[in-house]
Amino acid sequence: MGRTIRIANGQGFWGDSIDAPVHLVEYGRIHYLTLDYLAEVTLSIMQKQRRKDPALGYATDFVDLMARVLPQLKEKGIRVIANAGGVNPEACRTAVLGVAKRLGVKGLRIATVTGDDVLARLPEFREKGLPLANMDTGEGLFERERNLIAANVYLPTQCMAEALATGADIVLTGRCTDPGLSLAPLVHEFGWSWEDWDRLAAGTVAGHILECGAQATGGNFSRWWEVPELWKVGYPIAEVSEDGSFVVTKPEGSGGMVTVDTVSEQLVYEMGDPQHYITPDCVADFATIRLAQEGPDRVRVTGVRGKPRTPFLKVSGAYLKGYKSTGQLTLSGPRALEKAQLCADIVWKRLERAGCTFEHTDAEFLGASVVHAGIAPEALEAPEVVLRLSVKDPDRKKVERFGREIAPLVTAGPAGVTGFAGGRPKAQEIVAYWPALLPREEVTWQVSVEEV
Repeated sequence: MGRTIRIANGQGFWGDSIDAPVHLVEYGRIHYLTLDYLAEVTLSIMQKQRRKDPALGYATDFVDLMARVLPQLKEKGIRVIANAGGVNPEACRTAVLGVAKRLGVKGLRIATVTGDDVLARLPEFREKGLPLANMDTGEGLFERERNLIAANVYLPTQCMAEALATGADIVLTGRCTDPGLSLAPLVHEFGWSWEDWDRLAAGTVAGHILECGAQATGGNFSRWWEVPELWKVGYPIAEVSEDGSFVVTKPEGSGGMVTVDTVSEQLVYEMGDPQHYITPDCVADFATIRLAQEGPDRVRVTGVRGKPRTPFLKVSGAYLKGYKSTGQLTLSGPRALEKAQLCADIVWKRLERAGCTFEHTDAEFLGASVVHAGIAPEALEAPEVVLRLSVKDPDRKKVERFGREIAPLVTAGPAGVTGFAGGRPKAQEIVAYWPALLPREEVTWQVSVEEV
């Protein structure tokens, strides 16, 4: 059958299970461990962290993980690819090298990939007449002033493959595609051409199945009651062959399950047009994918077809757009919903009397079918309701004033306010998303290596 590469993903987002990647290193019999920490908003958070401290701006959880597994990674020859570098891959590398020195791990090579952060280049793009139009609204980025705090390009996977070619044990990147974390080692190991659209698409599909961690092995599954031992769910592993076919599985003895249904649900997650799944490397046709249950917790994936890459790269931008605040109370006893509605009315009227009107307000009554309003049948008389009030507005002072109107309801509202959670609500900056396209020739990347 030929050589296969076993790739596992141990993180679907920053904040995912801290034990899942350790379990994969110990029991997964894997060649590569990928770790996906970045979402669009995460980069904005990291930029704000770096502004306060130039040594920050990366996923600090990754450094904690390396402190737990570095000796095993080196002993077993498992290579790691992670976008934990965020907006400061070099600082992340320095922190991991410090861990290696402390643990006495010798000969550890760490490569960083930079070039995705184009925030400082925005004036250059403006001067060149590049519109960076919002992909949802069509509005040009520079049509009016915006307080941009992040702008990162989804780099082609070639940059990570080049980093692996340096012999690096660990590759740290900023913004790349989630599937690219898995595609890179396949191109590196099998020598696939960057114009072999079918194999690139197959590797992309493998990465897409792995990228959300346990969602391919029973997590977030619609028939959740069928999933065994979800408390110790195993994270997914792809056994990939040189022809691009692969099997999705998980560590032996772990919980969860790998079936055609669990894999299918992950495939349609954040898919968009199924025949045009666009990445910087190729366009994958999800309609060509064929799934077959090969055995217990083994699903074979074949038939993936691909198309040529587009001339553009996607930019993930973020800008500040005012302030928001949310507060909540629990109301209990008879007529709990009416009490919650009265509390909301009291807050809005008190704020109006104080001269505070807002760009947007919202009142949710949790426990009274708010999540599935209009779909689920009306709830019976609820014995308790959680009232959640929210506002957003460009004026921070008004948003802060809203936060002072929740607590008084404990004694100046109806009887039955039994829970005031989280203290006085605080004004928080709103980070708005700006997706755009940039001609790929405008983007370059750099790979550097350090060793301890």
